[in-house]
Amino acid sequence: MSGAPQAEPLHILREYRHLAPWNLRDLSVLVGAILDASSVTPINAAARASPSERTIRFYVTKGLVSPPEGRGTAATYSYRHFLQLLCIKLRQMEGATLAAITKEMSDQTGDVLERRAAQVLGASLPAPDRLALRGAQGLPRGKSGRALTAWLTRDATKEDSGPSTWRRLPIARGVELHVDADHPLARLGADDTGVAEAVRQAIAKLLPNLPT
Repeated sequence: MSGAPQAEPLHILREYRHLAPWNLRDLSVLVGAILDASSVTPINAAARASPSERTIRFYVTKGLVSPPEGRGTAATYSYRHFLQLLCIKLRQMEGATLAAITKEMSDQTGDVLERRAAQVLGASLPAPDRLALRGAQGLPRGKSGRALTAWLTRDATKEDSGPSTWRRLPIARGVELHVDADHPLARLGADDTGVAEAVRQAIAKLLPNLPT
């Protein structure tokens, strides 16, 4: 029995357009998470997936990435910047040099960049609501953060007629936290030890005289 048809990578990639614009940090977080989920293996350590904020600034100075709108902390990056950065890192992971990438991307339209990225990422491209982010601290802020949080919360609260998977987190003697695997707390990849400690601290504030 075949499952539901999967969306085309190009259509999935275009969903990210609705999260723009981004600041530098959020652009780095999103592109890094997409690359981490990809089936493309970096050819060497220098071509590691996650682009840092410093790396993105370097690409801007070299003309690989278009200048952002605004300056300083007010600078914002569009869907085109997102595609440029994604294509640069994918080509680097495949072994291309920055010089070769500069020639390839010279005056490339957004449509071409979009098709290239979608073709290389293929079925490994996650939709925004399936993006594996490293803990709550990795969640983008602003418009992107609100949209992703809404998607995650929507999926966690929707009715599910099938069986659920639960994580059991020991908190303290007589206290155990059960977390549905579809809940944002689990979907965001939060560390079990950190969650348990946060709950212990919350209990301590509610019951300050409770012996530990």
